[in-house]
Amino acid sequence: MNLEIRYRFQSMQIANRFLNELKDWPIAKVKARLLNGGLDVKVSYQFDGTGFDYTCSELDDLASQHQGEEVN
Repeated sequence: MNLEIRYRFQSMQIANRFLNELKDWPIAKVKARLLNGGLDVKVSYQFDGTGFDYTCSELDDLASQHQGEEVN
């Protein structure tokens, strides 16, 4: 199952830092791109649908370190 999460950041610079960290992210293989004029980052990844989604949890933690929050 392909999941997508969108995070919003306070500035384009912070969003780009988050995006750059995901390029070599050791937790999981993810695809990410900027949206909303560079303030949002949309992250896509594969989840097998069983058990706890550790990738989502780790993404939330990383975004929080950059003062980002999940948006719909």
